[in-house]
Formats: sequence, structure tokens, C-alpha cells
Amino acid sequence: MKKSRFTESQIIKALKENEQGRSVSDLSRELGIDKSTFYYWRKKYGGMDRQELKRLKELENENKKLKQMYADVSLDNKMLKDILSKKF
Repeated sequence: MKKSRFTESQIIKALKENEQGRSVSDLSRELGIDKSTFYYWRKKYGGMDRQELKRLKELENENKKLKQMYADVSLDNKMLKDILSKKF
């Protein structure tokens, strides 16, 4: 996945400016993004503050680690079943 050139705090700052009355077209022109990108940001990060964003990132990292742990255990289980299924 392509990494954004904007941090989450910059995105939230732009969303806050929009809530305070600045138009989407002005903000998107200033940031050098398309309007659809701004609306995507609003859908994803709308209504969040920095604390909620930090918690979201922590949960995403934890979820990533748990998925990796599950994949490792699943692979080990499959290898053991393959070994045990062979006749000696």
C-alpha cells in the first residue's frame, strides 16, 4: 500500500479547518490533493481527535501482531499434521 505524504495529524488539522468554515476546494488546492481524497479522509478520520487516532493506530498494530501470531501457529499446526500423516 502506498504511504501517504501526509501524517494523520496533518489530515486531522485539515479536517478541523474545514469544520471551521474553509471550503474543500481551497484546502485541497493548498494541500495539492484531489477533492475525492479529502472526502475519503473525512469518511475515515471524521470526528476524531489526536487521542482517538492514537488509540486507533495502537489497535491496528495489535491486530496486525495477533494476525501474524495466528498465521505462525497455523503454519506450525499444518507442518505437524503433514509430518504425522506420513507412514514410517
